[in-house]
Amino acid sequence: MSKATRTDTQSPAPHVADNHDVIRVHGARVNNLKDVSVELPKRRLTVFTGVSGSGKSSLVFDTIAAESQRLINETYSTFVQGFMPTLARPEVDVLEGLTTAIIVDQQRMGADPRSTVGTATDANAMLRILFSRLGQPHIGPPSAFAFNVPSVRASGAITVERGGVSKAEKATYTRTGGMCTRCEGRGSVSDIDLTQLYDDSKSIAEGAFTIPGWKSDSWWTVRIYAESGFLDPHKPIREFTKKEMQNFLYREPTKVKVEGGNLTYEGLIPKIQKSFLSKDKEAMQPHIREFVDRAVTFTTCPECDGTRLSEGARSSRIGGINIADACAMQISDLAGWVCGLDEPSVAPLLATLRRTLDSFVEIGLGYLSLDRPSGTLSGGEAQRVKMIRHLGSSLTDTTYVFDEPTIGLHPHDIQRMNTLLRRLRDKGNTVLVVEHKPETIAIADHVVDLGPGAGTAGGTVCFEGTVEGLRASGTITGRHFDDRAALKETVRKPTGTMEIRGATANNLRDVDVDIPLGVLVVVTGVAGSGKSSLIHGSIPAGAGVVSVDQGAIRGSRRSNPATYTGLLDPIRKAFAKTNGVKPALFSANSEGACPSCNGAGVIYTDLAMMAGVSTTCEECEGKRFQASVLDYHLGGRDISEVLAMSVTEAREFFGSGEARTPAAHTILDRLADVGLGYISLGQPLTTLSGGERQRLKLATHMAEKGGVYVLDEPTTGLHLADVEQLLGLLDRLVDSGKSVIVIEHHQAVMAHADWIIDLGPGAGHDGGRIVFEGTPADLVAARSTITGEHLAGYIGT
Repeated sequence: MSKATRTDTQSPAPHVADNHDVIRVHGARVNNLKDVSVELPKRRLTVFTGVSGSGKSSLVFDTIAAESQRLINETYSTFVQGFMPTLARPEVDVLEGLTTAIIVDQQRMGADPRSTVGTATDANAMLRILFSRLGQPHIGPPSAFAFNVPSVRASGAITVERGGVSKAEKATYTRTGGMCTRCEGRGSVSDIDLTQLYDDSKSIAEGAFTIPGWKSDSWWTVRIYAESGFLDPHKPIREFTKKEMQNFLYREPTKVKVEGGNLTYEGLIPKIQKSFLSKDKEAMQPHIREFVDRAVTFTTCPECDGTRLSEGARSSRIGGINIADACAMQISDLAGWVCGLDEPSVAPLLATLRRTLDSFVEIGLGYLSLDRPSGTLSGGEAQRVKMIRHLGSSLTDTTYVFDEPTIGLHPHDIQRMNTLLRRLRDKGNTVLVVEHKPETIAIADHVVDLGPGAGTAGGTVCFEGTVEGLRASGTITGRHFDDRAALKETVRKPTGTMEIRGATANNLRDVDVDIPLGVLVVVTGVAGSGKSSLIHGSIPAGAGVVSVDQGAIRGSRRSNPATYTGLLDPIRKAFAKTNGVKPALFSANSEGACPSCNGAGVIYTDLAMMAGVSTTCEECEGKRFQASVLDYHLGGRDISEVLAMSVTEAREFFGSGEARTPAAHTILDRLADVGLGYISLGQPLTTLSGGERQRLKLATHMAEKGGVYVLDEPTTGLHLADVEQLLGLLDRLVDSGKSVIVIEHHQAVMAHADWIIDLGPGAGHDGGRIVFEGTPADLVAARSTITGEHLAGYIGT
């Protein structure tokens, strides 16, 4: 290969294009940011830190990444933009030097019943092609191995036009899919308890339905079922004839005329399956989820044995392995199996599949299987799965944005994550990371520390520079950066034990363990070792357990801490009693709402393919209530002023004087206990950070009656300084007579425990065993496990 020879000896002058080496932000005012200005170096690893709620996500995600995505969207035609989400320009004076942003956040992956780890990462697509080429017997194209594709057969006449002449010809169409016909690719079948759907002693006209939202005068019950002509709406359901019952429960969608209009009648069972069972259960409202739990039983599909695949798809094999077997393998084992295949005809496919599977192992997810439902992944696992498609990318000069990528990682695994972040940077990319763990902050090229406090007390840049500069800066992060927890001198004595015998959930290997009660127990181990399976999947029913997991809080911009915790109810009643009016007047979602903005406080204007605009409501000035409602006062404050208070202010307000309301004060005490004293009562839930949302959930669950609290990684989203406050809260719970079980990786929490249960030694089928039980001091002294080694290093012994 020939190569040109340079003849110039002098170094050329810097090109003008090389001057754009920073992302410049000036005057950012999104959420709680107070005219923040920073310059972030490109092609470097920048870590953003600060206490929870200080404005990190507002700067990184809601300002930098949001503007990058908005500008990219504007490059498409207006027609295409009409199909894309509309993004408003962030409230910032100057944003320069932006590059294409790829966001890898903690949002849970879609929990559609047919979504798996394999379908989310394209690994399944490659396996389907592999089996369609090499599988014996050959059953068809890749779609024949797809559990999302049903088999279709059709025949009939088609019209063919040739030379100006139309001719009818017979034709048949066949598509071979891999979907199991019984469970329709879900892997489980549902058995519906009819007694939970209706009262058979009543007629439809009398309101026989007991399904949430199905009132006797609603559209479906009266206009469709009652007037369809397929059954007698005035006859008790138990007296239906066999034909009427068949039509009532199972009839296929049929067009009927009701009051002169064409409507579709459908049997009750298929209607329930489409309305409730095809949706993400976690996204349902609590009363709907309770109905589904009560009325529906899910069992493994007997026809496909839970594999979701048709018999034909399961019959084709490569070296004795069918595609269901391959998807059920632990990914680290599947990678080994794929490496053993040597077939030149599919060599490029095998190479790509190997790289994808190796990325799973490299990122610490080798313990998963491709058939794992994506909705069961934790927030940290979901974020790392999203990283898979970017690890082998050839793109450079791209901005990668990560939201606490070390969530759910054992200290042993954090070093591996750090290596991946550095590799993305070394390829010439800009990497922005929101993070609290000192192990990841330590590898940063540039650090931006926001604060000094949270909420209105934050939103300013306290420090910008190197890691060494952060250590010497005197900020909250700098002071706590090298914190090390000491082991407790004395541990509490248990008051009893909770027995778990023969636990086999997921990868657990017939585990027997006695969990001490009346003390602080920490369950730890590497990611995928079986911690959640042991605690969430094996604790016996009826043990009085209150579980606070990592599930996202569901709520719209109308939801706020006051509505979510139930605090608004005693406040409304106190206002109503003092003023002699109805409590509903003091709800922005009910009678007291401003008629102009319907209680939202802002007017949203949809501008089609352009970003929508929100403006403060002129009639209520953003207060959300009618003017007449604001004439009613409690303790000298109207309802809008109360909702604008912080938790700390409201706690004092409702603690004494004319406004004294014990029920409200109790809830406010719990919010303050979990470190949320700075948030305002009316702040929309959509503006809360991840750590704030989990602590809000914890405060709500503290009201429940139960002797055992199970917390799943409560340090998620917590700053180093906030961990101390969390430990104080855990101590108060235990000292009040509760038993607290914490699934956690944070060494400070381990050191503070009374008892540690360590699972491992590895992940997946290399884990599932208890490798240590005892006090933290014993774990450090023995150093017999990975956790013991890291905890000993953390406390400096």
